[in-house]
Amino acid sequence: MLDIAMLNEFVVEAKAATYVGGGVPRVPCRPGAHDIGYECGDWRYLDSYFGGTDFAGQEVVWFAGEPVWVMNYFGWIVVPELIDGAAAGAVIKAALSAMYQQGRFLGGMGFDHAFGRYIDHSEGNCERFSGNECIMVDDRKAYMLDYRGGLVIP
Repeated sequence: MLDIAMLNEFVVEAKAATYVGGGVPRVPCRPGAHDIGYECGDWRYLDSYFGGTDFAGQEVVWFAGEPVWVMNYFGWIVVPELIDGAAAGAVIKAALSAMYQQGRFLGGMGFDHAFGRYIDHSEGNCERFSGNECIMVDDRKAYMLDYRGGLVIP
């Protein structure tokens, strides 16, 4: 049986080391994708996404060579006049870094940044979850992302 606490810890560690931590891009496993990964012992993580300002992707965790966890996401700039991709990325990286320092990747989060206010809402836990994040600028939703995921059970 998979240790959920260890999985959660690894997901936080991997997320902190890749997109948020400026991890080194890998050769994409699919044409046109952007891939970034992380490995530690028997654990392996891959975040593979398409696009830039508007984007879709999937994160997968393997344990001992078997896929055990996945998260899918889709994000987009809602109001380009209020925020661009670079500013949205700066807000997201700062907010997620603060969340990961708390040892978690799920749960409510509000974070103020010079470019806007980051807000995250989610339901569930590492085993099965869904949520969304947004960046508010001048009391308007300027960026949004929806996500969902959980355990992969054969």
